[in-house]
Amino acid sequence: MRIAYLTGEYPRATDTFIQREVAALREQGIDVFTFSIRRTGAEHIVGPEQQAEADRTFYILPPNPLKLLLAHLSLVFRSPKRYFQAVKLAWQTHQPGLRGTLYQIFYFLEAGIVAHQINQQQIQHLHNHFPDSSGTVAMLAAELGGFSFSFTMHGPYIFFEPLRWRLDEKLKRALFVCCISYFCRSQGMIFAPMEQWRRMHIVHCGVDPALFDLVCHQQVGKRLLYTGRLAAVKGLPILLESLAILKATYPDVLLTVVGDGPDRVQLEQMTAQLGLTQNVNFVGYQSQTEVRQHMQATDVFVLPSFAEGVPVSLMEALAAGVPVVSTQIAGVSELVENGVSGYLVPPGNAALLAERIATLLADPQLRMQFGTAGRAKIEQEFNIHHEAAWLCQIMTAALAGNVETIRPQTKPEVLLSPV
Repeated sequence: MRIAYLTGEYPRATDTFIQREVAALREQGIDVFTFSIRRTGAEHIVGPEQQAEADRTFYILPPNPLKLLLAHLSLVFRSPKRYFQAVKLAWQTHQPGLRGTLYQIFYFLEAGIVAHQINQQQIQHLHNHFPDSSGTVAMLAAELGGFSFSFTMHGPYIFFEPLRWRLDEKLKRALFVCCISYFCRSQGMIFAPMEQWRRMHIVHCGVDPALFDLVCHQQVGKRLLYTGRLAAVKGLPILLESLAILKATYPDVLLTVVGDGPDRVQLEQMTAQLGLTQNVNFVGYQSQTEVRQHMQATDVFVLPSFAEGVPVSLMEALAAGVPVVSTQIAGVSELVENGVSGYLVPPGNAALLAERIATLLADPQLRMQFGTAGRAKIEQEFNIHHEAAWLCQIMTAALAGNVETIRPQTKPEVLLSPV
């Protein structure tokens, strides 16, 4: 099987789950060609995994004008009817206003490059992550090139503007849709025709548990960890407020913040204003290996976000046997069982967040109990090898004209070597 993977920007340090999925599909014997609309910034190439993927990825922008023209001429001559059907689809799904129309023209031009490349390389199917702008390119490319497409729906942002991105049309046209949680699937079902619901499958993002050693919790803790984008929507201001509360009881508490983002300067200023300069360490983007090392050296992982799908950072923490404190939003409760592998608190509640963190810091036996339960959850339901095998099963069935179940009752067979 030869398939293409398309995202808006690949490989990013924040989207390692896509890189793991691609690698696991290749282990299944699938030939995966990676496409990206834009080239990733140098700050995202934080390890050998990202560099290797960047070297083998086809980038659409910036386009060569001659190659762009030849790609579209090739598609016109190959099937004029199909080409003008794609033009019609682009017009019917464009965003309102002059700006929306211009952007749709750009998406259409990009889609022509993608379609031409896929046809040239005799690729059977196109899969897209994130059904916003790159999802539009994928839908138009499939129409231009006469091949099928599918996409992985994450949320939450696509559900903030579903009409702008014509999620309804993408759900209707996709060969199948991967939803990262039942919550995500339910939100997509709002916009999908009922007959399409059976083609909306639960495929978790995942991690490789074998890469994580279980942390042994033996004493009162003081080390906290956050990994992810540095943005207020991730609840980091609330985490800093809770840290100021915790400091009264745990003066040596230390929060390591891994990642970068638009609000870093503001968050660093807030850290100083709260008198937490000695308690917070901003370390920027890190490689996958370095992130695992941080996981092995922490007592509690904290993610007080306001908007999430099912965070991979929580999966990584649980895989390492680290208890987590997060917020009871979206699909988080499908991963973190409150009072079993961690604590879930209402978003924005700094006092309760501090209280739950303090409970875990004070009790190494409880941390060990939660960590063991979390590791078992990852091995059973969020193992990237099992999820990739399931995705392969869905894709194979769909391309043969069949429809798989929503979620398998037993683990799909994992192929450890290419076939």
